[in-house]
Amino acid sequence: MIHYTAMCSAAAALERLCDPKAEVSAHYLIAGDGTLWQLVAEEMRAWHAGAGNWQGREDVNSRSIGIELDNTGRHAFAEPQMATLETLLRGVMARWSIPASGVIGHSDMAPARKHDPGARFDWRRLALQGLAIWPDGTGLPCGFDVDAARFGYPQEPQEDVLAAFRARFRPWGRGPLCDADRGIMANLAQRFGVDRAQNTA
Repeated sequence: MIHYTAMCSAAAALERLCDPKAEVSAHYLIAGDGTLWQLVAEEMRAWHAGAGNWQGREDVNSRSIGIELDNTGRHAFAEPQMATLETLLRGVMARWSIPASGVIGHSDMAPARKHDPGARFDWRRLALQGLAIWPDGTGLPCGFDVDAARFGYPQEPQEDVLAAFRARFRPWGRGPLCDADRGIMANLAQRFGVDRAQNTA
């Protein structure tokens, strides 16, 4: 699962993630210059996800690996940071047999609560390397809410799910739900909805 820190620096994020009083952690933190810290062993639970679910599975903390990126969400993710993330993802996905459909953002499993990694994160770049997924067209909609649930989104208000979906797959999308949203969500549901990944990065 990919996050942004929403903090002023990697050093500040590192301090918080290592502070027991904060009761928050992640397996990895990547600075803008590409520096990588492992904070929690991959086989251990890290408190990075919080309440939510993905593909009907709750307690996401126990079945996911959290990767924090030093970014406020208001600017592009740096090239060295993305390169380190890509290398890290390849290793994590291989070690835990995580398919590309199992790489999600924090907002995917908690759309009413979280917005990271946000609309500035380049999901398509990861997808082109087999490290995430991307729609390859449109499908025949069953209904946006139905297709969103089939794809994996939790049952939350449509406006929150739409915002999370657009931030990832249509960051240029604006206004009310439209046919483009419906078609792309249907495509994702039809291609990946039956792929119930056991683990998540």
